[in-house]
Amino acid sequence: QVQLVESGGGSVQTGGSLRLSCATYGSTYSPDCMAWFRQAPGKEREGVVIIGGDRTTSYADSVKGRFTISQDNAKNTLYLQMNSLKPEDTAMYYCAAHYGFPCSSRNKDFPIWGQGTQVTVSS
Repeated sequence: QVQLVESGGGSVQTGGSLRLSCATYGSTYSPDCMAWFRQAPGKEREGVVIIGGDRTTSYADSVKGRFTISQDNAKNTLYLQMNSLKPEDTAMYYCAAHYGFPCSSRNKDFPIWGQGTQVTVSS
């Protein structure tokens, strides 16, 4: 049973940075596709960035140029470096994974989720 555990959330001011981590436990082999999603109060969960096993990435337009996803396979950990944060980035951030290709951008196609980590950006 694969488990995902996020960490690294917190409170920052506009323009600040945070790095989120998502550690993978219990997997014999790594998921084919991993992603970061976020959900703000009263809003639907939205995709932030997806990364495939071939390291191809797809970012939401709202975070392009500010957020960077990376993986450390030796540590079974996924990262999300978030720079130039804005108040509209405030949300609960979730790590998600699925096996099989192609990688999906829809949250309903991801059966494996972490518990989430809160990011709050103040103006």
